[in-house]
Amino acid sequence: MKKWLSPSLLAVFFVLSAIGHYMDWNHTLQFVLSAVAVVFVAGFLGRATESVAHYAGQRLGGFLNATFGNAAELIIAIFLVKEGLFDMVKASLTGSIIGNLLLVLGLSILAGGLKHKVQKFNITLAGLNGSLMIVAVIALFVPAMFLNTHSITDKDTDVLSLVVAGILIVSYIAWLIFSMITHKSYLDDVTEDNEEELPNEHAPAWSKGRSIFYLVLATVMVAFVSEWLVGTLESLTEQFGLSELFVGAFLVAIIGNAAEHSAAVMLAMKNKIGAAVEIAIGSSLQIALFVAPVLIFVSAFTAHGTMDIVFTTIELVAIAVAVFIAKSITQDGATNWYEGLLLLAVYLILGVSFYLV
Repeated sequence: MKKWLSPSLLAVFFVLSAIGHYMDWNHTLQFVLSAVAVVFVAGFLGRATESVAHYAGQRLGGFLNATFGNAAELIIAIFLVKEGLFDMVKASLTGSIIGNLLLVLGLSILAGGLKHKVQKFNITLAGLNGSLMIVAVIALFVPAMFLNTHSITDKDTDVLSLVVAGILIVSYIAWLIFSMITHKSYLDDVTEDNEEELPNEHAPAWSKGRSIFYLVLATVMVAFVSEWLVGTLESLTEQFGLSELFVGAFLVAIIGNAAEHSAAVMLAMKNKIGAAVEIAIGSSLQIALFVAPVLIFVSAFTAHGTMDIVFTTIELVAIAVAVFIAKSITQDGATNWYEGLLLLAVYLILGVSFYLV
């Protein structure tokens, strides 16, 4: 295990975060401890899912990594929904989508490209991912357009949000059936043959049973640390004068994406760019097509009412920009380090813009 993922450091920050929460320490200190703990736990989660991926194959492994990597974001968002912080939830969802498409994918392509020059993955999969990303953008744009033009009422917006959420969930489940079952071989990754070159490098960290156990353990730890982190956000935004948009879109998203960051970059450097792309883009699709719709249904059962699917103009533009550049770069099924740099450049532009809001 890498030094920064040392079990002792993981345990220390997890315990400190717990003590800080239950002893009601200074909220800024609580936030720092919880944020560091989330990064360590998410990294541990990424390590466990990478080990499981060895036994499951690149595509299924990438899907598992994206799914469990999103556990932190989903759990954080559920606690935010329970608190009625809908604007911060939407900002965190926005941050997750653009963070995966620009930061995670950008770092992966940059790191992999510096080591392997040009990396290739299934071009058909790249095209389908691009189409799914566009569907996600359409699903977010349509409700916002109808509400902002006063074509429908607020009550109708809630109904539309629930209907759109249901359609997206069904679409995502159908995509899983298509990509994992009916057309699995059609979407096989083109780099899988390269795995034979360095067998020792790709050996799993743990046995199959231990990997699954650590996966479950890390997910439970994420749930606790996420709740402690959410409890500090309101006071943090007030103390430092930060907007909910910036905190949700960048701070929460970067912390929650720690698992994807570590796993995707490591896989890209091992010339498994297909798995890295599956983690980054697959995670964004999962957020847009599954996590966001699930949160809308969850909110319907809270005292704060249904969270609509209407995002702000700034959020919609950020998501559309991220989808446009990510689709443009990945549509040919080949990547290089300069394309990774371009993705990171767009992410920095959006980051500065969000900070100044």
